[in-house]
Amino acid sequence: MRGYCGQNNEEKSYHTSCLKCLVNFKTAAFLHRISQSVTPQVSPRTFLAVIFVSVQLFSILSAILALLEERVLRRLLPSQPNAHIYLPHLKEHEDSLKPIVHLGKRRTGVSLVLGVPTVHRQKQSYLVNTLQSLLYDLSTAERKDIVIVVFVAEVTIYFVQTNLPDAVSSGVIEVISPSPHYYPDLSNLKETFGDPKERVRWRTKQNLDYSFLMLYAQSKGTYYVQLEDDIVAKQGFFESMKTYIEQVLSEEWLFMEFSQLGFIGKLFRTSDLPMIVEFFLMFHKDKPIDWLLDHILWVKVCNPEKDLKHCNNEKAQLKRTYKPSLFQHVGLHSSLTGKIQNLKDKDFGNQVLFKGHYNPPAELSSSLEKYQSHTLERAYNGEDFFWGLTPKRGDYILITFTTPQAVKGYFFRSGNIETNGDRFYNTTVEVLPNNVSDQKNHSSFKNGVAEGEVDGALGEIAAMRLLVHSDSDVWVLLSEVNHIHIIYK
Repeated sequence: MRGYCGQNNEEKSYHTSCLKCLVNFKTAAFLHRISQSVTPQVSPRTFLAVIFVSVQLFSILSAILALLEERVLRRLLPSQPNAHIYLPHLKEHEDSLKPIVHLGKRRTGVSLVLGVPTVHRQKQSYLVNTLQSLLYDLSTAERKDIVIVVFVAEVTIYFVQTNLPDAVSSGVIEVISPSPHYYPDLSNLKETFGDPKERVRWRTKQNLDYSFLMLYAQSKGTYYVQLEDDIVAKQGFFESMKTYIEQVLSEEWLFMEFSQLGFIGKLFRTSDLPMIVEFFLMFHKDKPIDWLLDHILWVKVCNPEKDLKHCNNEKAQLKRTYKPSLFQHVGLHSSLTGKIQNLKDKDFGNQVLFKGHYNPPAELSSSLEKYQSHTLERAYNGEDFFWGLTPKRGDYILITFTTPQAVKGYFFRSGNIETNGDRFYNTTVEVLPNNVSDQKNHSSFKNGVAEGEVDGALGEIAAMRLLVHSDSDVWVLLSEVNHIHIIYK
């Protein structure tokens, strides 16, 4: 069936559409058979009676459809704890737990789901740098096995559409926002633990934000990692996390810690999220979320008849801590107005600022002025990164192979985890086949990276050039140079 039955309404599941199609199709067929069975000899009164009965049957079938539709949606939507008990205002709006903004590819079945809640900060926003850090060195395979869910806590569709279009379209990142009916009245909260009213409101809303994000993420993958919008990730974090999970998979644990700061880097099984969210919602007005997580451990394993030391030992059995930390807090200005938080994870260590590869011998030249000892030669040889002063139109980096090479592919990365803005912008990669006088445009830098495969029909490559096509406002840093799958003669 095409037309109505073949349409895929994004607001309703495919399964629900099929149910509606089936009922409508069978109803239409039923009415058609009735009309065919009515002969001209039937009196108008009898004919009207038949039509009346048919309408009643159609109403009954419609009611059955509504019931089936509700059941199907309940099965397809993520499991939701008793949110209406702890947030009774939700009963007034049936879609209050459904995101009103949902950008991305709706990816499911991945290993890791990263949750990144973000709110407006008056001083500085760190979100873009956080996302770039998470995406920095993910391999193609890793990008297919992860989804980053950005939770925009303020309902600002304009912000989502104008600031994150490229990241969302890749499918690795999804962006959601809550229904405006999700939040209860936060103006009359009880002040506790000496916190002023504004801080109580801030931490209560944070509990609700995290809970909403966890509810959404639970059906998307195997594990969920809670992050914040002002962090940087260590290179290789994805592989490190997966390896560690495999090592402790058979053990009993509630969560893993990949950072020592607050709630950053906490990893949960998505199957445990309904219980965890229900606990958070139950006490969302009472304590900060990291305290509530500790209370879950207490409820699970602490014996009131034992001392504090015994309790702490038992709680330690339900969490696993990975060192060194994989996520570092970098934000100075909190989302709580006026709060300065210069928090650093001492177990994070130093970041790797370049990635070295063995490249074939070549003569290197550049019109860019180097900064200090960060030379092009050291970057090409995998010993350091190249750092050049502000590029101008026409500036270049030229790599002339000592012996022409059968280059199968290449990878250039500009910027690094600490200086991510110092990238190549409006810059192309050109290749010069051997015995050919003209360079051939091959690719351009996008988000600081240029990569591609070289057509074997071009033959051996004599040289490669990075060419800048417009003036830049910032310096440029080349942190990785890799000529892939070189076939040596």
